Amino acid sequence: MMYKILLFLCFPILMLAQKEKLAGTVVNAENEKLSAIKIELYNSQNELIRELKTDNDGNFTLDEISGQNIKLIIKNQGYALFEKKLDPENPEPLHITLKKESQEIEGVVMTKKKPLVKRKVDRLEFNVENSNISSLNAWEILKNTPSVTINNNVLSIKGSTGILVTINDKKVMLTGDELKNLLENTQGDEVKSVEVITNPPAKYDASGSAVLNIILKKNKIEGYRGILSSKYVQTQYAKGVFGVSQYYKKDKLSLMGSYYKGMGTYYREGTDYVNYAESQTRWVSTMNRKDKNNSQNTLNFNAEYELDSLTSLSLNYSGFFAPKSFGTYNVPTLIYNAQNIVESDYTTINDHSSRSINNSLSFQADRKLNKKSSLSWVNYFTGNNSDKYQNVITHLNFMGQPPREDDFLTKNKADVQLYSTQLDYQWKGEKFELESGAKYSFVKTSSKLDFSDNENGILQYRPDKSSIFDYKEHNFALYSSLAYNIGKWNFKGGLRAEMTDLEGIVSEPYELNKNKYWKFFPTFYAQYTTENKQEFGFSYGKRISRPSYSWLNPAKSYYNLFSYYQGDPKLKATITHNLNLTYSWKDWNLDLYYRKEIYPSMEISFQEPSTNSLIYYFTNIEKGEAFGASLYKNFQVKPWWNIILSENLEHNENYFKGTDGMLYVNKVWNWVSNISTSFTLDKNNDWKMEMGHRYYSPGVQGTFRISSQWSAYFVMNRKFFNKKLEASLIFSDIFRTTGQKVSTKYANQDNYFLDYTDAQGFTFSLKFNFGNQAVKNAKTIKKTVEQDRL
Repeated sequence: MMYKILLFLCFPILMLAQKEKLAGTVVNAENEKLSAIKIELYNSQNELIRELKTDNDGNFTLDEISGQNIKLIIKNQGYALFEKKLDPENPEPLHITLKKESQEIEGVVMTKKKPLVKRKVDRLEFNVENSNISSLNAWEILKNTPSVTINNNVLSIKGSTGILVTINDKKVMLTGDELKNLLENTQGDEVKSVEVITNPPAKYDASGSAVLNIILKKNKIEGYRGILSSKYVQTQYAKGVFGVSQYYKKDKLSLMGSYYKGMGTYYREGTDYVNYAESQTRWVSTMNRKDKNNSQNTLNFNAEYELDSLTSLSLNYSGFFAPKSFGTYNVPTLIYNAQNIVESDYTTINDHSSRSINNSLSFQADRKLNKKSSLSWVNYFTGNNSDKYQNVITHLNFMGQPPREDDFLTKNKADVQLYSTQLDYQWKGEKFELESGAKYSFVKTSSKLDFSDNENGILQYRPDKSSIFDYKEHNFALYSSLAYNIGKWNFKGGLRAEMTDLEGIVSEPYELNKNKYWKFFPTFYAQYTTENKQEFGFSYGKRISRPSYSWLNPAKSYYNLFSYYQGDPKLKATITHNLNLTYSWKDWNLDLYYRKEIYPSMEISFQEPSTNSLIYYFTNIEKGEAFGASLYKNFQVKPWWNIILSENLEHNENYFKGTDGMLYVNKVWNWVSNISTSFTLDKNNDWKMEMGHRYYSPGVQGTFRISSQWSAYFVMNRKFFNKKLEASLIFSDIFRTTGQKVSTKYANQDNYFLDYTDAQGFTFSLKFNFGNQAVKNAKTIKKTVEQDRL
């Protein structure tokens, strides 16, 4: 039965294209192809006889039309009415250009903005082009995107993390600070829209809970341009970024190259509290982490070449180099007795440094078979190499014991190599759309930990505490999906099959973990549009979240003498089921959703009374369930004044087994609120201002309960000298209110920590544009999902 399903998934790749029919294209005045534009056909009695929409490339087809005086009409908000009479007996190709609609306001001509939010059958499209927030960078735009929240620089959609970020539908392999740096250096006026895909279709990798697709404007006009940029960030300590981006397009060739260098000092405040009921003591550690990194280098290069009108090739390289990050932590710990009197103490001095290198190379070929079908083939390779070194000295002054000193040294080395190849086939008709493809990927990782201590009075290598971890993973995937549009109904369904074959070997103590399995991931969507443009939608999707490679490493990474982090080579992949009900009408957008997670993997902590240790580790909890409602509304009060209201209310439950073997549930009602207002302060759209407020009520993560937090921010952006110079000023966490308390309390577990990520500060940035500013970004090449687990 399984092989019949796999044959079904493969079969559409081999299909031949259908017979060609008359095609048309809809573009705007800048010759950009417009997707999801509604087209209406009327007969001679002015009766509506057919409705259709343009596809993602702005194309549509007309067939089986008979009669005289057929009229084509396009009425789209933001554009002037378009009418054209058709002659079915003498058809001719249609190239329709829509002109933007304008209106007079107090003597100033202002362009009407398109709707900020558009609901599609399988995603929500957030249009930012020509809106007030287009002056922000891509990272700030994500903070204003419906259903998206960013808490401590972690992306989440409707409370679910593990988000896959793509640019122009091509996967981005960066995570964490590297992804944040990339998006912060992506200008908002180059962003056309952001797609929020809570149930990704079958063509996307099944890994990850949701997809954020950032659509950039493409190269249209030949020429050269460049951007010089600099940014100064002042929080507790200063940081800076400067760089240059260059773009060139000539005939069939498009080139893009950029280099950014960052430097600065990074700071984070934290205090740990651990209560041991067994000894009736309370351990309090204060750790203010200060790290310097004087050289963070980001390189990007992209080349595209059109062999002919049907074939294009792309080559992309990206690299991130951080040769040295270093710091020395001085961590005092006080131990209180039952009478709240300090009876013992120790001080940890952690001298550490790290190095990381990431190289990615990809090649893509696209071939149009005809006007309806196309093939795409992409190969991708990445290498990730990192070293971490730390020398930890602990001065102990315990009651009843003579003062002593303990010293240990660790060296961690990690190397990750990934290769993937993927083939995609697409066919588009007037009512049907078919997608199918196959993908293979191979990952090889090697991690080595060398541990030395002075247990015998002399610092020496300890093989029993050292370890080597080798991991290999093969992944093969097949998918097919079919979309069908009939009148007011849109349907789409798909199936993806993925085979995973993995092997992990631990040297000390020796352990071999092998597993091979097939998983199937169905998706289904339905959308109904009423006469008065109300939209009702339903979707279901099954997803998988495989653990990051570092989570699988069982080697103990020590923070100090009494605390360490440890991974688990037997971590299970998390299976997630998502159900969504959606409603949209007149810029009101409401989502009702349910999410069930089987064996979610996450970082939790537990205290070990026998050794007075606090241990952080990745593990699978039993299950997670959540249901909630998400509301988004954009109020265009005036053409120059905009208010955004984004609210999400969720009930979240995490079930986990405690250290005592009992089953516990951690549950909470969680509310996330984002209210912002923006203004355009001049008629040329060059001076913009925004202010906003974000609130997060208490949440849960496995054994953790996380306290509430809120923040306020202010942004001002001004362009000078015919838009060649752009200055931005951002005040973040104005009232220093983003600190959080993360606590664990059940059975004999009673600990919490206070954490503040140094968010309060201001950022001042300058960008100078030179050359032909009509040139837009080259599209980013397709990449694979596995590197998100690096």
